[in-house]
Amino acid sequence: MGADLVLSLLDGPVARLTLNDPDRANVLSTAMMSALGEALAAAAAREEVRVVVLGAAGKIFCAGHDLGELVGKSRPPPDALFEACGALMMAIGACRAPVIARVQGAAVAAGCQLVASCDLAYASDTAKFAVSGINLGLFCSTPGVALGRAVGRKAAMELLLTGQMIDARRAAELGLINHATPAAELDAAVDGAARLIAGKPPEALALGKAAFRRQIEAPVSEAYAIAARAMVENLAFDSAQTGIRGFLAR
Repeated sequence: MGADLVLSLLDGPVARLTLNDPDRANVLSTAMMSALGEALAAAAAREEVRVVVLGAAGKIFCAGHDLGELVGKSRPPPDALFEACGALMMAIGACRAPVIARVQGAAVAAGCQLVASCDLAYASDTAKFAVSGINLGLFCSTPGVALGRAVGRKAAMELLLTGQMIDARRAAELGLINHATPAAELDAAVDGAARLIAGKPPEALALGKAAFRRQIEAPVSEAYAIAARAMVENLAFDSAQTGIRGFLAR
């Protein structure tokens, strides 16, 4: 069953991963998180993969955690469940290839966390976003980790405290997504970004993504040190030397 929960397709330099549980709103069940983590690792292990696009089947992108796993005696231990969720979100950040979320529908609670964890996100203008656990008496603390880093403290707290849904236009204004586009144009927007990024030197992309993720969490002085080390390392790449010499020869 787990193998079917996430569909994987290699499209040249782009790995396309699709959450495939539309009848259950693509919830992040324990099985779904495991399947997505495995699919992401498999994609990153392929040398030809330059970009990962994360989409979803059906009308809803992801409705968050499987609420059935949060109640009852047969549920997984909650600490293990949230640990697995955190590990998945961190794996997206650690993936050497940039990960682009293709959001065709609602992304709620941990589904919103999934979008916030990706490097880039493009959404249909009909998509909606919320961290609505507070409406059930459960503050979305773990989604708040990625959300706060994506949109800032005040905007994140407004969403977390109110549980209100926002539309794609507002999500773009806050920085949760990069662009909101008409549904008919979503694939073109995602594919255009994926192909553009895939054409860049892969070693520079991997180094740059890793350095950006580290420095953005660090104090300013440490951030500059991290960034400077990355620049020095990047300068040693043949692709960088060739690119700079080509520019100077114009």
